[in-house]
Amino acid sequence: MDRLVYLSMAGAKAALQRQDVLANNLANASTTGFRAEMAAFRAVPVQGEGASTRVFALESTIGYNSQSGPVQTTGRSLDVAVKGNGWLAVQALDGTEAYTKAGALEVSPEGVLVSLTGLPVLGDGGPITIPTNAAVEIAADGTITTTVGNGRPQGAGKLKLVTPEDKLLRGVDGLFRGADGDLPADPTARVQGGALEGSNVSPVETMVAMIAAARQFEQQMKMLQSAEQKEQAAAKLLAPQ
Repeated sequence: MDRLVYLSMAGAKAALQRQDVLANNLANASTTGFRAEMAAFRAVPVQGEGASTRVFALESTIGYNSQSGPVQTTGRSLDVAVKGNGWLAVQALDGTEAYTKAGALEVSPEGVLVSLTGLPVLGDGGPITIPTNAAVEIAADGTITTTVGNGRPQGAGKLKLVTPEDKLLRGVDGLFRGADGDLPADPTARVQGGALEGSNVSPVETMVAMIAAARQFEQQMKMLQSAEQKEQAAAKLLAPQ
């Protein structure tokens, strides 16, 4: 009887974990540059005396959906959509180099080019500084040109764009990092100025998957109730008359 309980419990727990992943994806369906998280489950035997036939289903994160999201034209000079498998380099809060697809850039009060969340955007030589009240133009290769008033255009740096050979690792801060450390700049990577890449989450597909996960959870709970009913029936049969 306990085998049925273990099976149902592990299945219900796996369904809840899948719901968490799907709910997070759906919540970020409109987040710029978001990559849908993917998860899988693997069977792990329970360790312990007398438990060799019991198995848990444990979540195993397999990465993210690398498919590009839809590109929307904004006309804003500080918006960039990195094409293909290219990524934009930023400096995370812990000081490490990280990568993002969110290309809605801003200029901080200190004149530093930052992401929408305030993280410094990295160039080939570090953070990029923009002159005060300068008009900014970002070329397809990431080169930044600034013009103050009627002055001559001046180069302010070049965005560090990377193209990973393998999938990146998603951190708890939502940024991505290379498995073996910082990645080199890719001179062939390109951006589309005045545009933003949206989330690659499909709300319809995610909702359908959430409904399926909810039904799976209900089935597992019914199995637990069935196990309880069978246990009660067996207890009545074995009870002394």
